[in-house]
Amino acid sequence: MNVTYARLSGVAVLALLTSCQRPAGPPPAAVPEVATLTVARQPVLLTTELPGRTAAYRIAEIRPQVNGLIQRRLFTEGTDVVAGQELYQIDPAPFQAALANAQAALGRSEASLPALESRADRFRQALADKAVSQQDLEDAEAAMKQAQADAAYWRAMVETARINLAYARVVSPIAGRIGKSGVTDGAIVTAYQPIPLASIQQMDPMYVDVPQSTTELLRLRHRLEEGRLSCEGTNGNQVQLVLGDGTRYAHEGTLQFRDVSVDPTTASVILRMVFPNPDGVLLPGMFVRAVVREGVNDQAILIPQQTVSRDPKGNPLVLLVNEEGKVEPRTLVLDRALGDQWLVSSGLAPGDRVIAEGVQKVRPGVAVKAVPFEPKRPPGNPPAALATSPATPHS
Repeated sequence: MNVTYARLSGVAVLALLTSCQRPAGPPPAAVPEVATLTVARQPVLLTTELPGRTAAYRIAEIRPQVNGLIQRRLFTEGTDVVAGQELYQIDPAPFQAALANAQAALGRSEASLPALESRADRFRQALADKAVSQQDLEDAEAAMKQAQADAAYWRAMVETARINLAYARVVSPIAGRIGKSGVTDGAIVTAYQPIPLASIQQMDPMYVDVPQSTTELLRLRHRLEEGRLSCEGTNGNQVQLVLGDGTRYAHEGTLQFRDVSVDPTTASVILRMVFPNPDGVLLPGMFVRAVVREGVNDQAILIPQQTVSRDPKGNPLVLLVNEEGKVEPRTLVLDRALGDQWLVSSGLAPGDRVIAEGVQKVRPGVAVKAVPFEPKRPPGNPPAALATSPATPHS
């Protein structure tokens, strides 16, 4: 009896010791923590960057207006000239001789005119006394009128010769920078020849011509009509310029006009802008990008680009934390990129909590702990300007 009891007691102790040495079950999984930002509407000035090319404000191709021999070139190539400055001197001797010849012929014609006029007057008086015939009077008046016509002709010839003599001095019609000369001293030139002697370009101010697609033009018009954009207070005629190296041009320009003719090869219209160019930074033919103001979207929704991913079909989507504290996917329609953010057309509403950090740790339907998102920026680096960001294709 005692032996049996002892055995049973040992088995019980052994079982108790064995149960105490068994490992405990796994602890409950921790709720993942994500950083979220709350969606809110805000006014945003929308702009579009359009590629374009600069053009001189005025261009004058210098051509001779008379035939002759170039005696001297009176300018330095590549320098600025003023309106009325003499550029070339054509040999004036033939035109001086022509002027002197016309003046002499005019003097001869005018010298005989008083005598013929007096003769006609005497014949009129004599006709009243029947001292001369009607035919004599008519012959005297015809001679007088012919002399008057000759005088008028030579007077015009004198003016023509004087004009041709003035044309022997080839002057600049505008102020600007003159390029290389097409002729040298001693060259023979002809009036209104097809090849210019030189070209002058006025470069302050400067034109910038940019094409805008009719699709984009119609889209902008629909947005304005629907009230999604407002032009009030945007000073829409002011345009900024980005140079070829990415730097922003120091002076703002003005949108002068939008062409009404559509280029059939590109389906676009031309926008012409005028920019001041006091320092000569802009040169004709440069490729630039014009930042054109579209208007203000008073109900814009912006989210960081890092919050947006793509589904297998390429559609943009974000992960939200819903009212139950669980992850929920949401498909978006994006308008364009503004700096490091996306402008959302649809898919989000004010108050939605978008997951900005911790997306890799969660999946749809999982409960999460949401904390406020704090964007990290380099010290001294201000936020990117949303109003001057280039437009991107719709998503």
